[in-house]
Amino acid sequence: MTQSTAPTHLRIHQFAGLKPGPRLLVSAAVHGNEVAGVGAIERVMRLLDEGSLTLLQGALTMIPIVNPLAHRLKRREGDRNLNRNLRPTPIPQDFEDRIANQLCPWLAASDVLLDLHSFNNPGPAFAMLGPRDNNGDLEPFRHQAAESALALAVGTGRIVEGWLSTYALGLKRRADKASDGTRRMALQQDPHYGVGTTEYMRSQGGYGITLECGQHEDPNGPEVAFNAILRTLMLLGMVAAGSAGVQAADPKRPVELLQLYEVIDREHADDRFERPWASFDAVAEGERIGTRADGTPVLAPAGGRIVFPNSKAEPGNEWFYLAKPSDRALT
Repeated sequence: MTQSTAPTHLRIHQFAGLKPGPRLLVSAAVHGNEVAGVGAIERVMRLLDEGSLTLLQGALTMIPIVNPLAHRLKRREGDRNLNRNLRPTPIPQDFEDRIANQLCPWLAASDVLLDLHSFNNPGPAFAMLGPRDNNGDLEPFRHQAAESALALAVGTGRIVEGWLSTYALGLKRRADKASDGTRRMALQQDPHYGVGTTEYMRSQGGYGITLECGQHEDPNGPEVAFNAILRTLMLLGMVAAGSAGVQAADPKRPVELLQLYEVIDREHADDRFERPWASFDAVAEGERIGTRADGTPVLAPAGGRIVFPNSKAEPGNEWFYLAKPSDRALT
């Protein structure tokens, strides 16, 4: 697609309550083929427009299609992965840089983010939350309690933590490799490459979660996304409890909390999985997950679960993650 035929604007909608309150940003299609949240956002906007849903306070910003180029092409990326190395760029080099220059100020102007995604392999919806409160260098944070409450409120039976710290391990390995001189490799070796929407949000003083609404084609994904939007609005006091027929998630439901601890890149196009994996399949210590192109086995270093296995990953990109039970207390 030539630059002249690429989308030339980002569609953003805002509903401003007449009383002060939280500033919530809801986004979808950061990856263009992850569309569960697109229709859900449109549905919420229709309810607000027709008066079936009433905004009691605060400001609700909604971006149904964050990456219109990737969405038009019906694929994950336009020129590159928008949800990596997300930050303003004085001299944009690609379409995603231009989107980031528009998106980042809206993130910085918000208090809370609900970012709606989906994934390749079959599996149930789950929420991803950020770090615990800390003053460290990687991702200092002070909204652990509020973000944990948000992750619980959207209603999934599984919550995952540890994204950026795990991603940093992969970045360190990539940095030790020789660059091929391409911009893609330079971005992948950049220390900021693990920063996406929620990480940028936290860097600007807010908090937020990523909600993975299930597999891309899961017919229940749009309903998961819609319920999550309404539950987030209810949690923040921006709409009345039970609005649009959506009830708060059961706070006593069983929730599995996992912590990512390892990311493994695909190194060669002939690297292959031992079997078709789905997110959160159990793996035993020493179990063979895959085989490198040269025949070297890829073994699980410990028992746990595999997350985001991607048999179509490009060499140099994430092939799969590993997770273990977390000792974090959410309440």
